[in-house]
Amino acid sequence: MGLKEWILPQDKHFFNMLENESQNVLDGSTAFLDMLKDYKNIKEKQQKIKDIEHQGDDFVHEIFEELNKTFITPIDHEDISKLASAFDDVLDYIDGTATRLVLYDIQKPEENMVKLAEVLAKQASELKQALTGLRNLKNPKEIERRCIEVNRLENIADDIYKTSVAELFKRKDAIEIMKLKEVYERLEFATDKCEDAANVISDIVVKNS
Repeated sequence: MGLKEWILPQDKHFFNMLENESQNVLDGSTAFLDMLKDYKNIKEKQQKIKDIEHQGDDFVHEIFEELNKTFITPIDHEDISKLASAFDDVLDYIDGTATRLVLYDIQKPEENMVKLAEVLAKQASELKQALTGLRNLKNPKEIERRCIEVNRLENIADDIYKTSVAELFKRKDAIEIMKLKEVYERLEFATDKCEDAANVISDIVVKNS
C-alpha cells in the first residue's frame, strides 16, 4: 500500500453517494429527453422527472450530512460539496424546464429543444462514466477525456441556444417568445451546470493523480 492510500480513508462511501447522484442526473436527463421525443401524457412524465429531482435532493442531503460529520474524506471536502451541488443544479434546471412546458401549455417542443435535451443526456452519460473512474483513478486520461467532451458538448449547447433565441425574436407573439425563451434558458443553464461538474471532476483528477 502506498503512502497516499495509507493516509486517505479506505471507506469509499462518498463515491457510492456521488455515483448514485450522477446516475440520478442521467435518469433525469433521459426522462426529459423521452418527454420531448414522445410528447404525450406530459403531466405524468413531468411528475416522473419531479420524483427523480426529489430523489436527487435526498442524495444531496445525505452527502452533506456525511460531510458535516466526517473530518477526513477520500477526496477534498470542498470538491465533494461542489460536485454534489452541481449535480443537484442540473436536476433542478431539468425539473424546472419540464414544469414550465406543462405550466405554459407548450403544445409541441421545438426541434432545438430536443437537440438541447440530446446534448444534455450525452453530458450526463459522460459525467457518470467520468465519476465512476474517480473511485480508483487507474485511468486519469480517460476521465479527463470525458470531462473535455462534456465541455465540448456545452459549447454545442451554447450555439443551439443562441440560434434558438435569435429565431424567437423574429416572431410576433411576445408572450410566446417569453415562454419559449425561458424554456431555452433553463435547458442551457442545465448544460452549464454539467460543465461545472466536469470541471470539478477534472480538478479532482489533477489533485489526486
